[in-house]
Amino acid sequence: MKRTPTSELYTLAKAVVEKLQNAGFEAYLVGGCVRDMILEREAGDYDVATSAQPHQVEALFDRTIPVGRQFGILVVVFGGAQFQVATFRTESDYKDGRRPDRIAFSDARADAMRRDFTINGLFYDPVREQLHDWVGGQADLTARLVRTIGNPTERFGEDHLRLLRAVRFAVELDFEIEDRTLDAIRLLAPQINRISAERIRAELLKIFRPPHAARGLVLLESTGLLREVLPEIAAFTSCEQTPAYHPEGTVFEHVRRMLSMLSPDSPESLAWAVLLHDVGKPRVASKDEVTGEIHCYEHDKVGAEMAEAILTRLRFPRNQIEEIVTAVRYHMQFKHAREMRKSTIRRIMARPTFRLELELHRLDCLGSHAELDCYDFFVQQAEALANEPVLPPPIVSGHDLIKLGMKPGPAMGALLAEIRERQLEGGFKDRAHALAWAAAKVSQSTASIDSGATDSGLENR
Repeated sequence: MKRTPTSELYTLAKAVVEKLQNAGFEAYLVGGCVRDMILEREAGDYDVATSAQPHQVEALFDRTIPVGRQFGILVVVFGGAQFQVATFRTESDYKDGRRPDRIAFSDARADAMRRDFTINGLFYDPVREQLHDWVGGQADLTARLVRTIGNPTERFGEDHLRLLRAVRFAVELDFEIEDRTLDAIRLLAPQINRISAERIRAELLKIFRPPHAARGLVLLESTGLLREVLPEIAAFTSCEQTPAYHPEGTVFEHVRRMLSMLSPDSPESLAWAVLLHDVGKPRVASKDEVTGEIHCYEHDKVGAEMAEAILTRLRFPRNQIEEIVTAVRYHMQFKHAREMRKSTIRRIMARPTFRLELELHRLDCLGSHAELDCYDFFVQQAEALANEPVLPPPIVSGHDLIKLGMKPGPAMGALLAEIRERQLEGGFKDRAHALAWAAAKVSQSTASIDSGATDSGLENR
């Protein structure tokens, strides 16, 4: 270990290990935290493996949570933090490709051999500062390789989610996938559909997290996993676009470029809006036989419907689905910025998703022709309205019109809409001006009604 972590969480994890050892048990830090320590990355959590069985761990610590007691797994609450503490075990009979039907308590070496990838199979004793490597994990960390422990077909057969996890580790760590492991992923890719949508979504969220989202897309496609978990996006690879508008080529290349430009602090929803904004194109694409141009009419509308179905299938939260789908539905609006009425611009800017939509538009431009005129225009509009409400309260109400002598009804609704539009267009100096204008309209409307009634009376004589 080049450098021992100094965080409070590491200090507490070491204390948990030491307490187990002082009670006469073997105990080590294991898994991803050891990998991250060697790579000098900040570990988000620390897991412990021990020879102590669950009842012995429970007797040793004041507070434990039996999250997987039947598998020998407890959560120990210590020093205000939580640590997963698992008994050394072997596993067998993975009939559903998700979890073992049988486990048996074992020793540290056997426990290491049951794990997924060599880089996650390292054991570290923080008390004695000793690293134990029974699986070749150190060599693969040096070579920057993701490799299964033992036979890749067997490892992926035990838990099909490992197919996606291999891709996730490769993109998160900027590693390559070892050849035999990669071949097994391609062979077994269809098995991923036996995993729950929630677990698949959790891995995809990490794979499409910037700054490695673009590589995640490419690796999912090259392994065959993309056509299994997101077949609608896999269709991008064969969806050509008109070079005059999209010199970059296919929709797949367009989206890949956009993903590569996401900033590290981009919100999760933006990555998915990028992924899905053109999802309707393969379904609606048509080619003009005379000009050769490729048209994707209403791909925004169709894409919004498809995006909602995809996100629902993956069990995204409802509020996030609405946010992403809104961005997909309106992503073509921005190119008409300079032709828009002021009222339309204000209504767009008043949407809760405006900032998300605007950033999607910017990336959309940069992923193709790189012309940012419309983006710059909206930025200027936002700056101009920075010190006032984008959508101010209505300047005239229905009560105002009643006081002016107008009766409630469709005509009142139409006049209120006209006043509101004029207000957003900047057509009134102030409320007094608006009321005077409304009074004239009401007077004109009343006169028209009276005239109509008189004419009708003459005809009936």
